[in-house]
Amino acid sequence: MKKDQQPEIAKMAERLLAELERVVRGFARYHKYTLGTDIRNQAMTVVRHCHRAWRDRARQEYWKSELVWAIDELKLSLQIGSQIHAFKSFSQFESLIRTAEELGRCAGGWKRGTYLKGQNSTSEASPERAQILSGRAASVAMGANL
Repeated sequence: MKKDQQPEIAKMAERLLAELERVVRGFARYHKYTLGTDIRNQAMTVVRHCHRAWRDRARQEYWKSELVWAIDELKLSLQIGSQIHAFKSFSQFESLIRTAEELGRCAGGWKRGTYLKGQNSTSEASPERAQILSGRAASVAMGANL
C-alpha cells in the first residue's frame, strides 16, 4: 500500500456507512429517528476513527483501540435493531452484521499487527541476551558440544 493510499479497512467502513444510510431510510418512522439516528452516528464515528488511525501516526494505537470499541458499539446497536424488528427482513440485518463483524476482525488484526511479538523482535531484544542455538549443527559450530 502506498503511503497516501487509503487502507482497505477505511474503504470497508465507508461502504458499511453508505449501506446503513440506505437501510435506515427504510426504517419505520419511529425507528428511523431513534435507533436509526444512533446507528448512523455510530457508523460515522467508525469511519472517523478509522481515518484518524490511518493518518494520526503519533496517536495511532489510541485511535485503533477507539475504532475497535466503536465497531463493537455499532454491532450492539445492529443486534438491538434486529430484536425490535427495525429491519425490513432478517437477511437485511444479517448482511449488515456480517459486514460489521468482518470490519471488526480487520480492525482487531490491524490493532494487533502493530505490536511487537515473539522472541525475534529486534527492538525488544536485550543486548545482553544470549544467542539461542537452533540445533546440533549450530551448537557444534559455536563450540557448545565438544
